[in-house]
Amino acid sequence: MSRAGGNRGTTAAERVYDFLVVGAGSMGMSAGYQLAKRGARVLLLDAFDPPHGEGSHHGETRLIRHAYSGGDAYVPLALRAQHLWEEAEALTGERLLAKSGVLNIADPDVHSHRGRYSDAVRLGVSAELLDAADIRRRWPGLALPDRFEALYEPEAGYLFSERCVAAYRKLALAHGAKLLTGTPVIGVTARAGSVSAHTPHGDYHAGAAVLCAGAWFGGLADFLPLPIRPLRKVVGWFETREGGFRAGTFPGFTMATAGGVYYGFPDIAGTGLKIGRHDGGHPWQPGEPLAPFGRYAEDEGDLRGALGAFMPGAAGRLLRGSACKYAMTPDEHFILDRHPEHPHVLIAGGFSGHGFKFASAVGELLADMADGAADGAYSRLFALSRFNPASAPAHDH
Repeated sequence: MSRAGGNRGTTAAERVYDFLVVGAGSMGMSAGYQLAKRGARVLLLDAFDPPHGEGSHHGETRLIRHAYSGGDAYVPLALRAQHLWEEAEALTGERLLAKSGVLNIADPDVHSHRGRYSDAVRLGVSAELLDAADIRRRWPGLALPDRFEALYEPEAGYLFSERCVAAYRKLALAHGAKLLTGTPVIGVTARAGSVSAHTPHGDYHAGAAVLCAGAWFGGLADFLPLPIRPLRKVVGWFETREGGFRAGTFPGFTMATAGGVYYGFPDIAGTGLKIGRHDGGHPWQPGEPLAPFGRYAEDEGDLRGALGAFMPGAAGRLLRGSACKYAMTPDEHFILDRHPEHPHVLIAGGFSGHGFKFASAVGELLADMADGAADGAYSRLFALSRFNPASAPAHDH
């Protein structure tokens, strides 16, 4: 396996590949595996050493749920993603997924799950609509007002995110992909039939590329400016005072309230209940230091406030906190498309804080796009041209 600095002294022939994958995090590593599995010569380039704490995949866990409003694109993609995570478990022998169920709680004055429920059932998702009394009976630790409701997905759960990235790293390398860590890409150029990635250690060339730079896409703005806004986000782990919040008993959850939108995970092996806030956040730019957890009073305050209001038995001592990054688009839908001037360059970004669960399927979808195929529902919803319809490219997606 190539490591940091491993590209120094390589020959020109060794620097030519079928695909360059810029950014080897959750999406990039999955894409690298899928491309290599199909026989492509793949080079993955990353500024760090994935899995790492500089992107959007650290913090141990990510939810995987299937029910999405307007779900004709998202629901099949989520179901496919879970199948592929289970396949990766079988191939690597690693536990990547816990089927804890996911409880999507909402104040109906803020958000209603009824449309999402209808879409989910129509598309084959196992789901239940619950009122507040049902919720409190099944999970007594939840102190919800009578008007609250929830959509429960018993087949959903959470992913062990760093393990997932490590699993795809293992699989990609086993299929012949090369990985260069400690190798930031500082620029990309493209011509007909070729792409070059420029790094401090030299240039790398391929017939095509996949750009998966996450919150770091701003560093490639000279090649393709994208409407991606990086945000600093935080999560915290809190000591639970009741056993009902433990893994195996308590589900993963989302919670839409008048005070904010939250998500979280059960207490896994005494590490504390993990909770984060999905909305809000502080702007961040590539190259800036990321403020650690606790820099702002609301880092702990927002999370503790939500627990105190709705899960008081989990509002114990803060055990630890962590900061990470979201890469937001204006409409919070992904960008999965081709470069408008260079169709052999694929773009995967703007996953807006809800993309990790899809990484296994996004990698497969990118490999399908590289083979010349793409599902129409995905290509419409995730098209870059939706932000500037007048600039829609003439090539066929």
